[in-house]
This record gives sequence, C-alpha cells and structure tokens, in this order.
Amino acid sequence: MKYISGAKSPVSAAYPLAPRHGAPAPIRCRLALGFQRWRSPPLRIVFEMPTVTIETHGCKLNTADSIAMADDFLASGFDVRKELDASADVFVLNSCTVTHVADKKARQRVGAVRRSNPGTMIVMAGCYPTRDAGAVADLDQVDLVVPNGVKSALVEQVSATLGYDHLFPSAARTDRNPATALGRTRAALKIQEGCDQVCAYCIVPRVRGRESSVPVDVLVRQANELWERGCSEIVLTGTQLGHYGFDLPTNRVRDLASMLRTLLRETGVPRFRVSSLQSPEISPELLDVWTKEGQSRLCPHFHIPLQSGSDKVLKRMRRTYTAEDFVNAVERVRAAVPGASVTTDVIAGFPGETDSDHAKSVQMMRSVGFSDAHVFPYSRRPGTSADHFNEQLSHAAKVERAAELRHIASLSAKRYRETEVGKVREVLWEGGRNDTGLTENYLRVKLNGQQGAARGEGAIERVRLVGALPNGIMKCRPV
Repeated sequence: MKYISGAKSPVSAAYPLAPRHGAPAPIRCRLALGFQRWRSPPLRIVFEMPTVTIETHGCKLNTADSIAMADDFLASGFDVRKELDASADVFVLNSCTVTHVADKKARQRVGAVRRSNPGTMIVMAGCYPTRDAGAVADLDQVDLVVPNGVKSALVEQVSATLGYDHLFPSAARTDRNPATALGRTRAALKIQEGCDQVCAYCIVPRVRGRESSVPVDVLVRQANELWERGCSEIVLTGTQLGHYGFDLPTNRVRDLASMLRTLLRETGVPRFRVSSLQSPEISPELLDVWTKEGQSRLCPHFHIPLQSGSDKVLKRMRRTYTAEDFVNAVERVRAAVPGASVTTDVIAGFPGETDSDHAKSVQMMRSVGFSDAHVFPYSRRPGTSADHFNEQLSHAAKVERAAELRHIASLSAKRYRETEVGKVREVLWEGGRNDTGLTENYLRVKLNGQQGAARGEGAIERVRLVGALPNGIMKCRPV
C-alpha cells in the first residue's frame, strides 16, 4: 500500500498492488513519520485509455470533490466510467466518516469491490482516511490511501503507481462533463470548506479543517465551464455556506449574498441550488437574492439543519441558535419565498437527551411541517467532545427515538407533496430514459404514462404535477 500524505504518525505496512495490463506491482514498504519508500515502476507509454470509476459516499461536498477528481482524470487521459465493471483499472471510493455507520459502509464497499475485482486498484479517499489513516491503511483491500488534504495529487499518484508515466494528450477528454461521467446530471460546486464552529458531536472540523472560501472569480469560471459542458443545475456546496467570504481579502466579494448575485450576473447557468444554510444565516438581505436577481434561477429549496427541538440539547451541542430562532428563520423563508421547500437534519438520542427533550423535537417536527427530513441516531465520533459526555443513551433508545421522528417526517413530506398536486414546476430531467427528474423545490418526479420528455436528459422543462406514487415520487405531465 502507498500512503501519499505527509503522515505525522506511523502507518502500518503496505500491501502489494495487483498489476493490470502488465504493470509491475509496487514494492512492499513501510511508511513512518512522514517518510515513504516506493520504487517507481518502469516507464510505460499507454495506448489504451485506463479506466476509473469513482463512487461517492456522504455529503454534497464530497460530490463536488468527486466531480473535481473526475475532471482531473479526464484531463489526464483516463476513461471515467459511471459503473464499475470487471475490466476497471482503478476504483476510487470517496468516503464519509460522519457516523460509525458511514465507516462501516466504506469498509464493506471496498471489501465487495476486492472480491468482484481482484485486479483493480482500490483507492480510499476522503474523510474516513483523513480521520483515521492508520485504520484505513490496515485494510487489506485498499491499495492507496488519499486523505482530503492531498486529493489534488490523486491522479498523479494513481498514474505513477500503475506505471502510466505518460498518457497520450489525444486521449484526454476535456470536452466531457465530469458530472455526467459520474452518472450525475446536476453538478456540485464547492464554494468553501472547513468549519470553525466545532459542534460537540461533529467530526467535520477535524476532517475538513478551518473555514476557507473559494474566490468568486474562480467560481464564475468553474460554473461557466460546467454550464458549457452541459450542466443545467449547479448545487453550491460547502461546510458553512453562510460564512462564505469572511476569510477573503477586503477587495474581494466577502459574503454569500454578493457571491450569489455575481454568479447570477456573470454566468449562464439556468439554475443554482444552495445546498444548506444555518438558521442564523438566513437574513432578509440573503432572501432578497431569491426574490429579485435569482427569482427564476435560484431554487426555492432551503435545507436548514435543526438537530434538536430542545434548547438545552442545542446548547449542549454547541449550536448557535434556539428552537425559537429556528422557527423564526423558517417563517422568514416562507414569507419571502412562498411555496419554498424546507428540509432539515435531526439527531435523535444525543447524550443527556431526556424524554422531555425528545418530546420537544417531536413537537417541532410536527409544527414546522418540513417537506423532508434526514433523521440520524446520534453516533459517537472519536475526536469530538460529545464522545466524552456522560449520560450516553442506549442504542435501543436512540433507534426508537429516531424511528418516531422518521415517521413524523414521512407524514410531513406526504402532506407537502399533496399540496403540490396541480401546480406547475420546472423539472431537470435525469436518468437514461429521461422520464424522471428533480423539480426546483426538490421533488422527485416521474412522467405519467408513456409520454416522452420534450428535450432529454439535462434539459429543464415545465410540467404539471398530477399525483403521487406510493414511493413518494410525484407523477407529472409536460405543460
């Protein structure tokens, strides 16, 4: 195994890589205290494009990173494929570590890939190896470990390890859309990453670092490139989007509202979606962007994490708002953007959460009326302060509380979908058959009957919502 970060602690012995297309296997080595020994394979000139599949776990920020990886692979002459097949040269898992379940999912996936593709090079990238590089390096199935801080070196390291020292420039496919190469119609664009808030339960600050914003001129260029390559919707993503720009020089755009206005003014992208906002960040000035410059291009979908309906639990979590603050933020959204979809995240069973605290979350879920909600049982994460809290709840209690909240969320989502029947919405068509897609207010839709989509995958079309299927997908017909 080759570990490409400047490690600060010993990492266990590496495993030899099974060669593909006659590539020599790398030499078994050890890495300790940031020093790595790796014998470079002989120069190989490649006539056939090597193939790579990238699989993404977790958040939209990881999706943005995967799209950037795909772009780098395409520019270097690799063939990026949506699905893993037996002939694949490289499999990259861009991992999540927000819960212990995410870690387990990553381990299971690389194990399954190794069994089905014994000759494929397996790369574990992302947040899991950033949090615990040693544990990932100990996995027999993984050939290359790539933490977040060195993702930009991924293609170079993969090429060198496989012995692809030179790929013919004619093989590079810079015209291909990196999002569609991954099987996605919508692109995710990272506007910032990192978090300085350090909530008690959250591992993200440890794996994503301090807050850092991408300058707006870079975002304009990247957004226009994605649009020119076929992306009709771009999801703006990050860890703390509402903090965008505070770290940039004073002569730059230094807040989210101004950045959105610049993207709307200087790009041709038909629609943007803001992936997540914290309730204290939802100001009248920010909402003005939706009602003015972005009226037809900023999606009326607001994902606002709640986490708990109990002020006591929110304080213990080190969240920066109260339950009343949260409700007021939702009311501001609905007053400014009628019909907007409001989705949320909730944690069930945080340490010290009493029956009364849980009841307040239940009441909040019922009263707000979210169009959808992600409910998670609390997961202990080493390296977070909540991991050391007393009054840890039993697994059974957390699961039971999460199930109750999910049931409420399901009923709330059903009621929201019912209010949408008869309305005209704009759908971005996705999928190979061009009969399913996503509306601007984040409803999954499917064409009713055998009617065909007017313009195909990646096109945006006005449809009328005519009903709902049992699985929650809305039926629609072209207007």
